[in-house]
Amino acid sequence: MSLFRRKQQKQLQSFEQLNGETVAEDFSVREKKTCTDPYLQHAWVSVCIDILTRNVARAEYEVRKNGTVERETPLANLFRFPNKNLSRFDLWKQTCVWWSLDGEAFWWFGENYVCGIPTEIFILNPRYMQHVVDGGKITKWVYTEEGSGRPLMILPDEVIHFKDWNPWNVYRGVSPLVSLGLEVEQDLLAAKQNTGLLKEGGVPKGLLKTDQVLTEAEAELLARTWDRKYGRGMKNRVAVLGKGTEYQPLTFSPDVLKLYDMKKWNLYTLLAKYGIPPRVANIQDSKSSLSGTDTDSQHRAFWNYTLIPLLKNFEEVLEVQLFRRFNLPETGVFNLDSIPELQESEDAQSNRDIAEINAGLKTINDVLRKRGENTKPWGDTWFRASSLVPVEQSQ
Repeated sequence: MSLFRRKQQKQLQSFEQLNGETVAEDFSVREKKTCTDPYLQHAWVSVCIDILTRNVARAEYEVRKNGTVERETPLANLFRFPNKNLSRFDLWKQTCVWWSLDGEAFWWFGENYVCGIPTEIFILNPRYMQHVVDGGKITKWVYTEEGSGRPLMILPDEVIHFKDWNPWNVYRGVSPLVSLGLEVEQDLLAAKQNTGLLKEGGVPKGLLKTDQVLTEAEAELLARTWDRKYGRGMKNRVAVLGKGTEYQPLTFSPDVLKLYDMKKWNLYTLLAKYGIPPRVANIQDSKSSLSGTDTDSQHRAFWNYTLIPLLKNFEEVLEVQLFRRFNLPETGVFNLDSIPELQESEDAQSNRDIAEINAGLKTINDVLRKRGENTKPWGDTWFRASSLVPVEQSQ
């Protein structure tokens, strides 16, 4: 099924009967598209998704109970070792990839699951999932992996479904690329046209013009002679033209040059859709600042306005579909303390501590304890900055 299986203007569903129940599949009108798999065919779609996934996996997911991090409990080990072939990094990377491509991701508890807290997690391909609806609710999922031919029946209690809001199908997620279909198609067509210009058979670099009447054999001989002497790989050679022969160079048409502006516009549209600042994608606009401060601020903004909301979304889905479903006392959060982009520099932190000490919001020992350093005997007393007189003695 094509990645662009949803269309903005219409909500289409196909139905077939399976054991007397309705199986609904969300899909788009089967149009002949140049780009059928953006992650494979479009370089910047792949780059954007890779940037998201490798950064999401940097955040450590922790299971906590009463504010204390659990390490060796069954639930904590479930997220550390989802199954024998899947690491905790791959768990979140693959979840993020499917979310970024199709707007949904499925965790399955495995064939051996019976009830209670699961012991394994498997990532399923959303494109092979169909939902069975009865009375306005999903009663089961049908997973038919390509090539297997055997549908697997999965109960709703055996999966965790991450999905982005879909205005055309309340049961499924929607791809973030659904509104960028034309931009992705344009980029691919422009890339193919540019590739054609670089290969043989593209627009020639120039014309040999003559006022003489040439036979077909003479024309071919002239072309072969010119190509042998002054063709590819033959630079800075002196060309000697015969009587009445003129060389006229050709340039790209303005329409071809506009393709580069269009591709640049589409690139920034794609970055904006995925919430990736240009510097995070190693793109340097000639008009933008070259300072390290600008780069740091963009990396910080990427976390604050893109990754953290995404991680919070994942946290809330698990809170509802795992912790509350099984009435667990634990909760799960992403620990961002080790993310350098979210940490203040030492100078900035020192200036903030000094300002808060001067304002009476902290004592020196408060700062030392936070830094893990030894406290001072006099550090719990606040001194007024103007006169350096202890507060107790000034009253």
